[in-house]
Amino acid sequence: MRVATFFGITLSLATCIGGVAVPLTQAVQLRDGIVYFVQPPKLVEATTTYKDTNVWGATYYFTINVPENAGEPLQKVTIAQKEGAENIRYDLNDTRAFVGTSDRKESRLTLGAVTAERETRTVNVNFDPPVTPGQTITIALRPINNPSFSGVYLLGVTAFPVGEKSHGQFLGFGRFQFYSNRGSWWFP
Repeated sequence: MRVATFFGITLSLATCIGGVAVPLTQAVQLRDGIVYFVQPPKLVEATTTYKDTNVWGATYYFTINVPENAGEPLQKVTIAQKEGAENIRYDLNDTRAFVGTSDRKESRLTLGAVTAERETRTVNVNFDPPVTPGQTITIALRPINNPSFSGVYLLGVTAFPVGEKSHGQFLGFGRFQFYSNRGSWWFP
């Protein structure tokens, strides 16, 4: 394997397998040991099964593409509520993840710890084993119920590569619009 170091950044370039040079992409690691994705994952979409306020049984889906040239497997995803009139609470024990999208579920992924930080309104989803590059995966979060207040709720999604000192890459916001379900739409 050939390794190049520029300005304290270490990159793996290629290795020889059976006499054929095969490019390797490993994560960028700085001198201080912080690991970065070479090509970060992408938030493909965020959807919910129900858009009405106070609904029980909804699922929030976050679909993420981990590109083949990510450089490292995906270890953890955090989902942090940044906007919304009410804090969303989740049934963390019912969190699931799978290869595929919300409408094309393939193989189920094994999760490690799934935790919440109430102060920062953040859910941490750990993968055990980490997600290998070249896959599209979906995380399914189950809220206790949809918020009581209508409006826009923004959930920031951040991905972390494998490593004790990994740098999170912000992927974007899942934007959910919840509507009051009072039935007033029947009357002018």
